[in-house]
Amino acid sequence: MFGRSRSWVGGGHGKAARSIHSLDHLKYMYHVLTKNTTVTDHNRNLLVETIRSITEILIWGDQNDSSVFDFFLEKNMFVFFLNILRQKSGRYVCVQLLQTLNILFENISHETSLYYLLSNNYVNSIIVHKFDFSDEEIMAYYISFLKTLSLKLNNHTVHFFYNEHTNDFALYTEAIKFFNHPESMVRIAVRTITLNVYKVDNQPMLHYIRDKTAVPYFSNLVWFIGSHVIELDNCVQTDEEHRNRGKLSDLVAEHLDHLHYLNDILIINCEFLNDVLTDHLLNRLFLPLYVYSLVNQDKGGERPKISLQVSLYLLSQVFLIIHYAPLVNSLAEVILNGDLSVFSSKVEQDVQENSAKSSIRCFIKPTETLERSLEINKQKGKKKVLKRPNYKNIGEEDEEERGSEDNQDDLDKAKGTEASSKGIRTCSENEEIEMVIMERCKLSELSISAVTEQNTTDEEKSAAASGSEITNWNRPFLDMVYNALDCAEDDYYALFVLCLLYAMSHNKGIDPVKLERIQLPAQHAEERNSYNHVLAEGLIRIMNYAAQPDGKIRLATLELGCLLLKQLVFSKNGSLIKDIHLACLEGAREESVHLLRRFYKGEEIFLDMFEDEYRSMTIKPMNVEYLMMDASILLPPTGTPLTGIDFVKRLPCGDVERTRRAIRVFFMLRSLSLHLRNEPETQLPLTREEDLIKTDDVLDLNNSDLIACTVITKDGGQVQRFLAVDIYQMSLVEPDVARLGWGVVKFAGLLQDMQVTGVEDDSRGLNIIIHKPASSPHSKPFPILQATFIFSDHIRCIIAKQRLAKGRIQARRMKMQRIAALLDLPVQPSTEVVMGFGHSSATTAQHLPFRFYDQSRRGSSDPTVQRSVFASVDKVPGFAVAQCINQHNPSPLSSPSPSSGSGSTGRCDSVTASSTSTPSTAQSPSGLAGKDVGGCLVCRRLTVTVDTGFRSSSSSCNRNSRNINSGRFLHKLSKARNS
Repeated sequence: MFGRSRSWVGGGHGKAARSIHSLDHLKYMYHVLTKNTTVTDHNRNLLVETIRSITEILIWGDQNDSSVFDFFLEKNMFVFFLNILRQKSGRYVCVQLLQTLNILFENISHETSLYYLLSNNYVNSIIVHKFDFSDEEIMAYYISFLKTLSLKLNNHTVHFFYNEHTNDFALYTEAIKFFNHPESMVRIAVRTITLNVYKVDNQPMLHYIRDKTAVPYFSNLVWFIGSHVIELDNCVQTDEEHRNRGKLSDLVAEHLDHLHYLNDILIINCEFLNDVLTDHLLNRLFLPLYVYSLVNQDKGGERPKISLQVSLYLLSQVFLIIHYAPLVNSLAEVILNGDLSVFSSKVEQDVQENSAKSSIRCFIKPTETLERSLEINKQKGKKKVLKRPNYKNIGEEDEEERGSEDNQDDLDKAKGTEASSKGIRTCSENEEIEMVIMERCKLSELSISAVTEQNTTDEEKSAAASGSEITNWNRPFLDMVYNALDCAEDDYYALFVLCLLYAMSHNKGIDPVKLERIQLPAQHAEERNSYNHVLAEGLIRIMNYAAQPDGKIRLATLELGCLLLKQLVFSKNGSLIKDIHLACLEGAREESVHLLRRFYKGEEIFLDMFEDEYRSMTIKPMNVEYLMMDASILLPPTGTPLTGIDFVKRLPCGDVERTRRAIRVFFMLRSLSLHLRNEPETQLPLTREEDLIKTDDVLDLNNSDLIACTVITKDGGQVQRFLAVDIYQMSLVEPDVARLGWGVVKFAGLLQDMQVTGVEDDSRGLNIIIHKPASSPHSKPFPILQATFIFSDHIRCIIAKQRLAKGRIQARRMKMQRIAALLDLPVQPSTEVVMGFGHSSATTAQHLPFRFYDQSRRGSSDPTVQRSVFASVDKVPGFAVAQCINQHNPSPLSSPSPSSGSGSTGRCDSVTASSTSTPSTAQSPSGLAGKDVGGCLVCRRLTVTVDTGFRSSSSSCNRNSRNINSGRFLHKLSKARNS
């Protein structure tokens, strides 16, 4: 902006080019202004450039030369700016003047300089100037100018804007006139300005806002919010086909912005402002529109209403966002203990006496606009003797107003008196509401205490809390909450009721005593010995419906129900749930198991979905605040993914989504059941991070099958590594320089996530891709390894490919068997070789198939440190490999840990077989005894020594190497197995 060419500077005087940032140049700019006091088409550009230059010099002077501001004040240069505006010189000059003023005030850092600019009241004159606000650019720069000024407000600068003598505050009153501007950015700027004003702790100014502006501003603001709510409700009612979701999302976002703005005002904690705002929110919006619509869905009445789902949705947002205790306590009191009499109290019954009182607790439009109300209050409080000079630029209009003021003086006085007394009247009526409710609460407390003193059972206490036996009046709002939990057809309303209960129980401003009346515990409730049986049964009923094959319960509803049930039946001493309720819950869990059995398949996709759903549920648990920001749940539940609605917020479509839903239901009910029974989860996840080999682990690779290869990464890098295959993983290792026969893991990936393909033009190469487990079913798989493996010859390449393929199949099959065990399906572990992998009872469930050299991750007492890595138990062509068999070890399905005993198949780099002497129990890397235990046949273990730089730590392995007749050994092994 300031980098433009200024060829006109100094050109007409024959002087050398002077410094742009200097006092002399400012004097020259002043000379230019004095010669061009009238704006014409010829000098318009010159004046705009002059104003820009003056602004730039002032910013420079603020940081370098204070004499610049002395000259600016001495010559009263701000008057020129004001005179240019008053000449109605067109939008071009107005836009440039507002823009440069905005830049000027944004960049002034010294308070003294700011005081210079704000003195003489010229800034207020610019604020009240009648700009053409129909021009969007002028509107944008004007509101930005006001926001910049509001950011400079403090206890000292506020006196430049608020004048106690004239009782005027132009910065605030001019800004709030745009609170309902069609442009959202203007509305946001107005909210910022008002919050900056409310934060200034200047009591005279705050009293002026309360007495002159609070009632008209808050009443018009509440009406504006309510109008948006009615528009939102109309959009929901007419959009059953999900065609206007964009408009609906915008309306929901606008309502959220309003609630956050209201909460920002309340947390400033200006008591008398909060009283006025709370009174208007309760009596003009929340009670007459939100709460009244909960039980009155007859659209033919006089009162405006919204649909039940919209009312529950908006109330949930209110309790999630606003935590101001007087407001949320009064609102919760009506919902939990109130009835319809709060809308027909004595104040409203006396309509004949005073028609003005009929507006109380009704959602109606204010009788006057905000601008007219501000003008009335301003004329009422103005002292003409102390009128500020040059405050307005509308002298002609003042003369016209004087003639009309005399004629309407009595009317204005009446309206001003009514407006100023609204706050007091509404506050007293609000107290009457609370008194009516509190009297009923006291009666309810007495009744409940009477029941308690009579040594009643917990069931009777719960019935008393639900108000079904002891109350002489009905609680329609609470009854609606309980009735909406019935999900026989769908969970359209149940989801909103659960969100409302969750929001109320987690609201920090609500008194826990109010929630305890219905035995709904707060988030950090104290010790208790009973819970709300009616609510618990409603939640368990939802879980039963969810576990049915044709259930219409969405996953979000089920997860929220599980959260509430945990909160409801848990106290500091543990679970309070009754046996009958726990039995019903266990029945729902069994139903979920039977439901998932219908989708259990041997296909690969089921295992992937099972692990993906568990991972998604663990990584991204339910966030109710985010759920209540989604406008799509306001529309009827749909089952098609074409709407773009998240899977957990809609019904499933197709077999794949039904499978995903059945898996999620199983996980949720299983977790809830274990939590209520205080039992740990020992079977999930199927792959635990602590049981996997990780990068930089140091492993014992003695007697392990390794294949040397060259790894060529995608970026062209080449490294020499050794390929090893475990039960669940493949690893790339390099020799450990610190210890012979040990290796350092440089990469480890799951076999089940691996893809292996051959290289077309090279029989010695394999293309291997390993994907990172996806965080959600819809996310694109991310490859953590994408490389080409080059082996010594095509034989070793074929061996590696077979080993990886068989390892992937076996890893997936073992996990499928563990899923079958979770679902109580019959599992028949086979002892025969499956795809090259031997299954035998020798597998020890609690041992891992590797041993760490660096034992920082595992203690010395960990049994895993007694195992070697990648023990060869497979048949290699031309050689025989024997495995020790222990018949007393349990099945691998009894533990979630990966079972040891899987190996690899194929030739190694050496064709020499070595026989090792049978080690003792203490010396053997596998921990197996060297003699016949319990009738088990113990064979000599023969492994293939890999000529890859790794050497066995056992001296007997090196001394006793010899060639073996494989046919004779296979004959002996066959006889041993038959015996």
